[in-house]
Amino acid sequence: MRTPVPTVRLIVLICLCTIFSYQSFSQSISISSGKYEIGLGVGPSFFLGDLGGNRGKGKTFIKDVDLPMTKLLKGVFINLYPAEWLGFRLAVNLGELEAYDSLSADDKNAFERKKRNLGFRSNLQEAYVAAEVYPTVMLEKYDGLLHKLRPYGLVGFGVFHFNPKAQYTAPNGSKSWVELRPLHLEGQGFPEYPNRHEYSLTQLALVMGGGFKYYLTDNLYAGFEILHRKTFTDYLDDVSTTYINPYYFDVHLTPEQAAMARQLMYREKLVTNITRPYIGYQRGDPKQNDAFFSGLLRFGWRLNGANSPSARARRQLKCPVYY
Repeated sequence: MRTPVPTVRLIVLICLCTIFSYQSFSQSISISSGKYEIGLGVGPSFFLGDLGGNRGKGKTFIKDVDLPMTKLLKGVFINLYPAEWLGFRLAVNLGELEAYDSLSADDKNAFERKKRNLGFRSNLQEAYVAAEVYPTVMLEKYDGLLHKLRPYGLVGFGVFHFNPKAQYTAPNGSKSWVELRPLHLEGQGFPEYPNRHEYSLTQLALVMGGGFKYYLTDNLYAGFEILHRKTFTDYLDDVSTTYINPYYFDVHLTPEQAAMARQLMYREKLVTNITRPYIGYQRGDPKQNDAFFSGLLRFGWRLNGANSPSARARRQLKCPVYY
C-alpha cells in the first residue's frame, strides 16, 4: 500500500522534534552543559560552646573564638546550577572540635571558666545540602567566566556526627582519652534526673554563610567562604547544665566508669586547694546550644563548561542557525 506523502512528512517532523527536544533536555541535565562543579575546601574551624572561649564573659559567635583551639576542616563538594544565579550544593567535610577552660585568658571575667578546668575534643564528620544565590550575575556584561568575581550567600541544612572525649588520669598516673557520653556526667538518662535525656552523637544543623568565587579560567576558580552551623544540641562538649551528685555514678556505672566520671565531671580540685559545694551548681549554660563555624579556601572545577575549549570547538563545528 502506498504511504501518503503528507503522512511521511508528519512522521519525519515529529521524529526531528522529538530528537531535538530530547537533546535539549539532555543538555540541561548533563555534564556537557557546564551545569556541574566539583571541588575541595580546606581551612580553619572553630568551636562555640560552654568550654574555653576568648577574654571576658562568654559571648556569641566570633567574639568568643579561642584562636589557640583552631582546628583544620577539609572536604569535597559537588554543585548543580539550574541557572547561573542559583546553585545547589552537596558537601562532605571532616574535622575536629576542641576546647579547654585551662586556656582561658587570665582576667577576672574568665576566672570562673579557668577554675572550672573542663575540656574536650571530638572528631567531626558532616554532610550538608545548601542553596547558593549569586546576586551579581545579572550585572555581568560579557560572556565567559575568566576573571569574574562572584559573591554569594548560602543557606541549607546538614547532619553531623561527633563524639566528645576528655583526658583521664588513672591512679597509676597514665593518661588516656575516654568517651564522655557513656559516663553520663550530668546525669543524662539517670532516673534521678528525668529531664536530662541521653543525647545522640548524630545531630542536625542549619548551615548559613557566604563567600565569593574568582574564576582563574573559564572552568577553574578559587574562593573563600565562612559557614556557621547552628546546632540543636548543647552537648558537643558534653557540658550543658549543673553538677549532679556523684553518688549516682556508683549506682549506675561500673566501678571503673564511676572513677572516671567523678574525675571528669568536677575538675576544679585539680587546679585549686579551695573546696566548695558544687552539687546542683552551674556547670554549663543550657540557654544556648553549641555551634561551630569554618572559614574555607575553596577550589572548584566546572565540568565541560559552555566556555571550555572543547565546548567552543564544538560550537565552531555547528551550523550557525543552530546556536
